[in-house]
Amino acid sequence: MAFLFESFASWKQYSTEKNMSLVQVVVEYECTQKNRTEKEIWDGLARAWDVMKDAVQTGLTEDMTSRSGMINNGAKKVYNYPTPVLSKEFQNLISRALAAKEVNSCMGRIVAAPTAGASGIMPGVLYTLQEIHHVDDKKILEAMLLAAGIALIMEQKASIAGAVGGCQAETGTAAAMGSGAIVYCMGGNTDQIFNAVAITVQCMLGLVCDPVAGLVEVPCVVRNASAAAIANSSAQIGLANVSSVIPVDEVIEAMGEIGASMETRYKETALGGLAATKTGQAISKRVLIRDIEVLPDEEVK
Repeated sequence: MAFLFESFASWKQYSTEKNMSLVQVVVEYECTQKNRTEKEIWDGLARAWDVMKDAVQTGLTEDMTSRSGMINNGAKKVYNYPTPVLSKEFQNLISRALAAKEVNSCMGRIVAAPTAGASGIMPGVLYTLQEIHHVDDKKILEAMLLAAGIALIMEQKASIAGAVGGCQAETGTAAAMGSGAIVYCMGGNTDQIFNAVAITVQCMLGLVCDPVAGLVEVPCVVRNASAAAIANSSAQIGLANVSSVIPVDEVIEAMGEIGASMETRYKETALGGLAATKTGQAISKRVLIRDIEVLPDEEVK
């Protein structure tokens, strides 16, 4: 029977006992639990990677103005800004995470990794990592599969849905996936990968889900950019063997406990946080009126 991703500790143990890599364990899971062939798995990952790259390019080259008007080509503005705060590579990272998420907000084609609300993080992270370190596509696909294993455990031990655990569950999980993927591509070992995941989630505990007007736009898009940055910083820390102190499984359990105790208004209901501000409420009313006005007469009746 294949490993069912109950915990990170058991993932490491199973991998060691079966003399399999972390990625091979995920492949086995996909084959036995999802009835997929290895070719189907790798072909599917390749298609997903193409969609991720296309989303980045689309967000940086086409008009990205959302129907609400809250999203207005921010990725291009950041990408083309003449003075990088740190480096051009960092500027590119942020821009690409914004770009892919803006495509989602403008109803374009994305990969929900693990959710649509966090769909800019993995593309931004992997695209930039490949560009800087010349990582081949096969390694990228393996990293995506590793990231899927990370998400499976986080879903079981906590949640990956903003409606259940707040934004920490969505962007936090995506950032953890990205951080683990980076460490894997950089040749990190199992402990370094899991340490990076733990540090990433520690940095994002308690983040609420408070979408203005109930749309996955503000603050969702900019949070994708900040989460991509956290994924990279946590990967750097993990690779240097700096301990997370609290083991990764306990960190994820803490995320689940925080999500469970979080008030409903902070879990994708648009009743609290930024959505409840004076400006947030005004935007919500404007968007609602606009949606009613564009409905055909018979639908309004």
